[in-house]
Amino acid sequence: MLYGKHQDLQTSEMKKYIFLAILLISNLAACLPAPGLSTPGLNPLPTVTPPYLNQPTPLPARPTYKPGELVSYTAQNGDTLPALAAHFNTSLEEILNANPIIPADATTLPPGLPMEIPIYFRSYWGSPFKIVPDSHFINGPAAAGFDTSAFISQRPGWLKNYNEYAAGDNRPAADIIDYVALNFSVNPRVLLAVIEQQAGGLSDPNPPASLANYPLGYRSPYHRGLYLQLVWAANTLNNGYYGWRSGSLVEFDHRDGTIERPDPWQNAASVGVQNLYRILYYQPAYQAATGPEGFASTYARLFGNPWESDSPHIPGSLRQPELLLPFQPGKTWAYTGGPHTGWGSGAPLAGIDFAPSTEQSGCFLSNEWATALADGLVTRAEPGALMLDLDGDGDERTGWVIFYLHIEGRDLAKVGTLVKAGDPLGHPSCEGGTSTGTHIHMARKFNGEWLAADSALPFVMEGWTPHNGDQEYQGSLTRYGVTITACECATQETFIKSEREE
Repeated sequence: MLYGKHQDLQTSEMKKYIFLAILLISNLAACLPAPGLSTPGLNPLPTVTPPYLNQPTPLPARPTYKPGELVSYTAQNGDTLPALAAHFNTSLEEILNANPIIPADATTLPPGLPMEIPIYFRSYWGSPFKIVPDSHFINGPAAAGFDTSAFISQRPGWLKNYNEYAAGDNRPAADIIDYVALNFSVNPRVLLAVIEQQAGGLSDPNPPASLANYPLGYRSPYHRGLYLQLVWAANTLNNGYYGWRSGSLVEFDHRDGTIERPDPWQNAASVGVQNLYRILYYQPAYQAATGPEGFASTYARLFGNPWESDSPHIPGSLRQPELLLPFQPGKTWAYTGGPHTGWGSGAPLAGIDFAPSTEQSGCFLSNEWATALADGLVTRAEPGALMLDLDGDGDERTGWVIFYLHIEGRDLAKVGTLVKAGDPLGHPSCEGGTSTGTHIHMARKFNGEWLAADSALPFVMEGWTPHNGDQEYQGSLTRYGVTITACECATQETFIKSEREE
């Protein structure tokens, strides 16, 4: 009775129709362009008050629930059953028993689906206040059409005249922001709001000298200047976002040693912002920065209320297209890296690695070909990195894309090239990022969101399914009862052969 088995047939059938209707609406919404955020008038912004000078607004606290008590929940953008089980400290089986209309093999849940979830109370729950929607956190459809340079140029702040040598070139602030937004797939609006919140970059033409090296307030000798501060911020935001998305993050420590467990009803983007500010501030400044008067207020003042233009970018029952292994048929490569970060460090564990089988080790010149996992359009190609857009619209913020890292500049497919599944793209190498040996790193995105390799929607190639290990880069591939364990040693036990027909 606790799990809803008492419902009559009429109620069960009605809920099934509701589930199907919500699923259809969510899928249609994901196919439509996301409504753009309105840009408010160009009146000068008031100078930002540092959040540690504000007093946080008291927010309502959750009650203490009985063990296994059913609570109401409405599925949010990108929710999966395993992550919800982690958030509510329950089990997948209990959620399925309480919601028999949801199939056991569900991937992503349709946003708006009403659910009942058995909850097991944890102490030290965080704020229920939601800071920003997921669709505006990701560098996805909601970011399309936004011109970072034009937006900065119309504001009086110091960003307008800022230049810095970053990533091999002298770049203005807008280029730095767009470069970080592209690589980490974080909406440039989010990065602009962080800069404004922390350093008045859009409103204050004369920042204090103390901001010269650490404009975002993260004092690390390895992160001096706007570019490296933004790299740290984007990576930290992603660790919170994807940690919550996958269910691997259920608590974090504050600077004073206290523990916070994000509210089970929270969304991933809000947890991402909380993760940033719990590192930057002590209490109560953290509460102010993550409350209504903090980052959320700054974002809305710059770009309008994001909740009014929220359009979920992850539909219900999302399915991956069929993908090939990343090398030619009949060839044998080694599985050298189990699930690990797609870009940066930490979450999401979206990337996996393959290397050509050879007696050579370390970084060497290889004539083997890394190939297209599916039909697509090459939208980005540079020594070390290539992006394959599977929907062919030329925008890697929309639809399915495959990211290749450590791909050599020699013989690299050119931007604008239409390729078929299995076509050569380039050679594995050590180019791009940090590498201890010649290989290819790959990761997936959908509508700008990195997708974990081992998840409710796994990174399956020719039937091989990846699984996490105890640590990053460990893990395995399984197919038909056969398991291959990843190892950078590239020994025979790691070999995998593409058996598809040429």
